[in-house]
Amino acid sequence: MERELVMNTALKLPSTDPSPKASQKMKEKILLVDDDPAIRQLLTRLLTEEGYIVVSAANGVEAFELVCKAQFDLALLDLNMPVMDGWDAFEQITTKIPLLPIIVITARPNQLFPALASGTGALMEKPLDLPKLFETIETLLKEPLEARIARMAGRPSEFRYVPPNTGETPRHTG
Repeated sequence: MERELVMNTALKLPSTDPSPKASQKMKEKILLVDDDPAIRQLLTRLLTEEGYIVVSAANGVEAFELVCKAQFDLALLDLNMPVMDGWDAFEQITTKIPLLPIIVITARPNQLFPALASGTGALMEKPLDLPKLFETIETLLKEPLEARIARMAGRPSEFRYVPPNTGETPRHTG
């Protein structure tokens, strides 16, 4: 079923929306790497509805094989996975394609500093804040090449950190 969903996504006809934004998104391909089938299915559906082409992998080995066979514009990479964990997959993927924007998604605590040191474009903690995920994807896809190069080289650049969406609204005291 899931492979069918991914295949249908890849064969999706261009949107009838004539806006440049809709047609531009159809060209953008996202690699989604997460061992949880429910998360892969949900994010595939939501990202497809946003106009992206989505290809998914259940672990780091599958992700690296896909990166070797196809071109992607961005990757969403979970850290907790069997076979090859997310940081090992991140290292292999960025060795193959150093400038691929990657959003690390995780439920692991204390990943902020490793994410900063890695040169990843963003760290998002689970449960995901979906509007912020979409915003982060758009921002990274539009990011200038110079900013990606600076981040990967460890030079000062913009990094996006999105804490978990707990569903609570911040209280204002004043």
